Amino acid sequence: MSDSSARAGQELSQLAGRLSKYCRAKLGRALWELSVSGFLFLSCWLGALVGVAYVHWLFALLSIPSGVFLVRLFMIQHDCGHGSFFRKRKWNNRVGRVIGVLCWTPYAYWRRLHDGHHATSGNLDMRGTGDIATLTVSEYRSLPPWRQFLYRVYRHPAVLFGLGPTYVFVLKHRMPLELIRDLKDGWISVMSTNAAIAGIAIAASLIVGPLTFAVVHLATVLFAGTIGVWLFYVQHQFHETEWDGQEEWDFRRQALEGSSFYDLPAPLRWLTANIGIHHVHHLRSRIPSYRLYECLKDIPELRKVNRLTMWESFKCVPLALWDDRQRKLVSFRSARAMAATQ
Repeated sequence: MSDSSARAGQELSQLAGRLSKYCRAKLGRALWELSVSGFLFLSCWLGALVGVAYVHWLFALLSIPSGVFLVRLFMIQHDCGHGSFFRKRKWNNRVGRVIGVLCWTPYAYWRRLHDGHHATSGNLDMRGTGDIATLTVSEYRSLPPWRQFLYRVYRHPAVLFGLGPTYVFVLKHRMPLELIRDLKDGWISVMSTNAAIAGIAIAASLIVGPLTFAVVHLATVLFAGTIGVWLFYVQHQFHETEWDGQEEWDFRRQALEGSSFYDLPAPLRWLTANIGIHHVHHLRSRIPSYRLYECLKDIPELRKVNRLTMWESFKCVPLALWDDRQRKLVSFRSARAMAATQ
């Protein structure tokens, strides 16, 4: 290991140590965050259901704010999966399971896959664990034309942010495909969630009708899913991200340098439960979402790491391939231009 690498590793270790004090959950704050988020979601969701069923279809528009607040609830579930929202594991798991039913996301199943994402993020040799499939330029060029076409379709925005959330939340989460041999985190988690979803759907359908429930809740889940996939995308698919092979890969360096700081306006930061402060989250995943902003205030240098504004984030959409030579993500167009000059 070179002296510079050793110094960098020491600095990251010291930074992780400085962040340790923020890992302690606060019960009062957690209950407040959960209560407010739950109340806002249920108010909009029930308003949409009752309004559509008995008043006017314009009430279906309430599915939009209910989707936004469902995103916030999902972020609380995300905290629970990391064991950070409450101090006690049992309460993290109980709340996580309940929210998972509303989000159509089996809690234990998702938690296992998400832990894999944190353990392998930015590792070129361990791609495919809870991430967005990303090929290198050389891998893409070596594919036959029909597989290149399929990859281009997969990376198209209409698929990533449109069909993708529909597939994930409506279909993929109904079967434990990645944990097909796991009884507890696979079958029990997925099937118990499916049963709870079915119970809510039947009860709501008896009150407001199956069509009303399907329209309102599908719209809510899919709108929330699109926002969630977008947030996940820009957290790792941006110009300054880092990828390395297994030999060079370092957890702390990749956590900080391979994740963005999505600097959102204060209202959006609150609605997304500070998940945009993703570089800090990956470095210390036990920090509750409601304490992430404290880290930026107390350690200002973290504001300068991989900062990504909303406008800049839209420019990340075309990025689709990892260029080993330039060590950055590039678009299909850039890859073609490079190939023409070689």
